[in-house]
Amino acid sequence: MHDARSLREYRRRMRQALENKFLGQAMDNFAVAYRASRARAFSGVDVEQLVSRIASIKDQASAQLDKLLETFRDKATAAGATVHLAADASEANRIIARVAAENRVKRIIKSKSMTAEETLLNHFLETEGFEVTETDLGEWIIQLRKEGPSHMVMPAIHLSRFQVGDLFTRVTGTVQDAENIDSLVKVARRKLRRAFIEADMGISGANFAIAESGTLGIITNEGNGRLVTTLPRIHLALVGLDKLLPNLEAALVINQVLPRNATGQAITSYVTWITGPTPKAGDGTADKQLHIVFLDNGRRKLAADPLWRQVLRCVRCGACANVCPVYRMVGGHQFGHIYIGAIGLINTYFFHGRDKARNLVQNCLNCGACKQVCAADIDLPRLIKEVHQSIQKEEGLNIPTRLLGQVLRNRNLFHKLLRTARLVQKPATDKQAYLRHLPMLFSRQHGYRRLPAIADQSFREKWPKMEKRFKRSTRHPVRDKDTHRPQKVALFAGCLQDFVYPEQLEATVDLMADRGVKVAFPMEQSCCGLPLSMMGEKQAAIDVARQNIEAFAQLDEYHIITLCASCAAHLKNAYPTLLSNRGAWDARARAFSARVMPFSVFVNDYLHIESALTTGSLPKATYHAPCHLCRGLKVQNQPRALVEKAGFNFIPAAEEETCCGFGGTYSGKFPEISSRIVNRKIADILNTGAQTVLTECPGCIVQLRGALAQRKLPIKVLHFSEALAKIAGKK
Repeated sequence: MHDARSLREYRRRMRQALENKFLGQAMDNFAVAYRASRARAFSGVDVEQLVSRIASIKDQASAQLDKLLETFRDKATAAGATVHLAADASEANRIIARVAAENRVKRIIKSKSMTAEETLLNHFLETEGFEVTETDLGEWIIQLRKEGPSHMVMPAIHLSRFQVGDLFTRVTGTVQDAENIDSLVKVARRKLRRAFIEADMGISGANFAIAESGTLGIITNEGNGRLVTTLPRIHLALVGLDKLLPNLEAALVINQVLPRNATGQAITSYVTWITGPTPKAGDGTADKQLHIVFLDNGRRKLAADPLWRQVLRCVRCGACANVCPVYRMVGGHQFGHIYIGAIGLINTYFFHGRDKARNLVQNCLNCGACKQVCAADIDLPRLIKEVHQSIQKEEGLNIPTRLLGQVLRNRNLFHKLLRTARLVQKPATDKQAYLRHLPMLFSRQHGYRRLPAIADQSFREKWPKMEKRFKRSTRHPVRDKDTHRPQKVALFAGCLQDFVYPEQLEATVDLMADRGVKVAFPMEQSCCGLPLSMMGEKQAAIDVARQNIEAFAQLDEYHIITLCASCAAHLKNAYPTLLSNRGAWDARARAFSARVMPFSVFVNDYLHIESALTTGSLPKATYHAPCHLCRGLKVQNQPRALVEKAGFNFIPAAEEETCCGFGGTYSGKFPEISSRIVNRKIADILNTGAQTVLTECPGCIVQLRGALAQRKLPIKVLHFSEALAKIAGKK
């Protein structure tokens, strides 16, 4: 359970997690295995269509929570159940304790329930004098260790069999053989069997609450769930209001995705439907009882908000953690409070408060892997940024964030500071491509990569001469496939390529000139604003968006091309959101967004470049897919095609679409995690045997070139523009 009071303390805990070699290996093995098993499970399934249906089902349910609750209450009561409603976690716990006390309950058994974790139910019941035993094997193990779950579906994934063996040795007083998994399972079975038999009450959660029949649906992989709900004389289910659904059909649609997304199974071992109390035993005892406690805890408020209601779509599959590069490095105890993964960063704010979420929401790379895999199409990266922005607004922006906002709002000041930095760096570079040593403001954790020097001349300083040379081009122009007019592009430079890697933009201009494409470069453009959004400075991000839209306003017949995948995704996806419902800016942002296109799409789809002519053996190259390109913009085929068109022997990497760990400001804030992630990426590159890595994001180039240079590995990292320049006869 995360409760670090400061970012410094939180980072210290990150370092401790990174030092746990077993945890790192277990998380790594799981990430690779999950990716393969999920792909197999969804083979032949129209995932996009199914996810869209689930999003619609959940949104419709959220819009009528009170009506569904009323219908469920009527049907469940008619079937013999008692339905309660708790406004918050404290009331839910009190209701459950009251039911137990009124029925003289002493021993309670539980099946796995994240809603019970949300209310800290076990702790409350134990302080009230009840004996509580978790019966899910993983939950029982972490209960004995007095820990919280490290995954919503696999709560003990962070533990080795040796740790479990040592734990069971202490519990039983007998030395256990950790190598014998079957023996360890038998220990648990013996211990839990008595708990099942002696329990007075069984507490479960529920995956579905079907309004039309008052039915609970429970999805499990262990038989303990059915024993908990049937053996004791009282069954109590604690259910979030977000589990309400209109009918069984809706639940069955969700269940097509839930096990596949959670564990790579087509279906779980047990799918249980409960309507009313289970039949009483034939021993003459009183009828069994079924109590259902619905938990609000802010869910109604979320349902009423157009932005936040999508949080209630979550089906608790845990997939957002399974694919998260940060979770892969540190596990759930440091990447969550109670709820873990991307959804956990959001839920923590709403269910457990700003103080618990303050540090967590900063630990996001914005790579988009969670959104891509989400079973209900929740825009998790955006919501994480919105939570961060809400916290910043409530607490006030810190000084670095305020300063950054002020600097980026003022384009002239921003560019002047960059030009000044170019002069200041001279003693540390001696005209080298990298800084010889890091400034004092960087800690030693940043030494995992070399940082690039600012270029002697920015692209915008070179542009006037280039534009004159460009206008003298006599090449027959490439024409638009729809209008048949000559192609026109306006370059959006982005900060890194304008001031650090201007040669990438120069190569682009040469390529365009060779193809007769008309190029413009609006000098009033500035930073895209993504760093501001990541740091929680929303208003400054809005102001910068307006400036850039205005800079390109006179070029409405031009495609807006950017060589930075992160810039492209932010310009195309975030600008319409940032400026929605803001008068004329709403339409202007959407029109601007429609013209934005990443470099690889324009070059591959519009320039009609054929494969390069080569002789002899082709040099080997692999491709690193920038997160904002492959997921943010869903561009996957064109970059791979360009690798071959550039004249390389394409060797796909096993983790081509895995994040490199840069994340802009993230790598500065969490260098320990960033360095581990890029180490994984480099290992993957080395496994291909490639001599060159091609990519389409200057941030990825900073990360990969810098890490490779620090390790003195002779592997080139090139932007596609540099690799393709030779096709136009350029160096």
